[in-house]
Amino acid sequence: MSKLQIGGLIAAALAVWLLVLLEPILMPFFVSLILAYLGDPVTDWLEARGLSRRLSVSLVFLLLALVMVGSLLVLLPMLGRQLGQLLAALPEVLNWVQTTVLPEVRELTGVDFSADFDQLRNALMSNWRETGTYAAAFLAQASRSGLAFAIWIGNLALIPVVTFYLLLDWDRLKGYVRELLPRHVEPRVTALAVECDEVLSAFLRGQLLVMLSLGVIYAVGLSVVGLKFGLLIGLMAGLASIVPYLGVIVGVLTAGVVAFFQFGEWLPLMGVLVVFGIGQVAESTLLQPLLLGDKIGLHPVAVIFAVLAGGQLFGFTGILLALPMAAVIMVLLRFVYHRYRHSRLYDRARVEAPAEGWDGEQES
Repeated sequence: MSKLQIGGLIAAALAVWLLVLLEPILMPFFVSLILAYLGDPVTDWLEARGLSRRLSVSLVFLLLALVMVGSLLVLLPMLGRQLGQLLAALPEVLNWVQTTVLPEVRELTGVDFSADFDQLRNALMSNWRETGTYAAAFLAQASRSGLAFAIWIGNLALIPVVTFYLLLDWDRLKGYVRELLPRHVEPRVTALAVECDEVLSAFLRGQLLVMLSLGVIYAVGLSVVGLKFGLLIGLMAGLASIVPYLGVIVGVLTAGVVAFFQFGEWLPLMGVLVVFGIGQVAESTLLQPLLLGDKIGLHPVAVIFAVLAGGQLFGFTGILLALPMAAVIMVLLRFVYHRYRHSRLYDRARVEAPAEGWDGEQES
């Protein structure tokens, strides 16, 4: 192993150590980094049409702020109302399951789940009644821990400030990083960075837009069908669509149970299936080709593992970093696989005709 490789490993280990050490204060910076990454293409588009960088950033920043604030003002009251209705209906739902669903299951399978369901019901009802107590205890603790609460508010206030300055200097920062690279590896690193950007774009821009669009389709469709909690179920199914087919499975099962409980017959289930069928057709024929194109995304298993691993290692900050880091790792692994397949270690017969690397150099 060369000195350069040893130095790279030491630098990577130090970077991981710093991430662990500084994790409590990194959240606003990573949120700002993601927002700046999402807003940079629009900023470049405006700048290419004659606007100054500062004016372009100001317009994009204003647009992001309006979208986020507008979404909160519109969605939070509606979601809060539906969550309140859901909590109020919980005892009735549990009674319906016990008196209607469990007898049907017992007749079909011969297995009696009544005792297990009673334990589950008692646990849910006790926790449901204690929700107000938990909330009061949390607020009391927050008021006592004034410094921690002030730090949390300060972190939130940092996000717009850091996002603005990152957007303003985004291209300049990329240029600085590129200039610092050793000249003999700069073409290869640039090629890898371009491929990482394609995968990140597919997930952080394209996939998020697909999820948002599906959530709107599901929420509007279920509301038109007349389903209670249609907005809540639709948005939940849209968020779950980050893993292919998971959103449809979660949405159909949840909406189907709610529809059967609400209407008491099987016919409204056809409306639920039609709504999710329309969403799937729109995703495959319009949303995926338009927003994702032929970009290579992450495998669904890799998405699940990355999110769980990031949350386990670094908490909320790890969840924010999970998909970007998984995309970068996937690109690097594919590069290593490419080098291995064209190396002497894999096939010595290819030594006479070495393949070209990503930077145009011949590989051995």
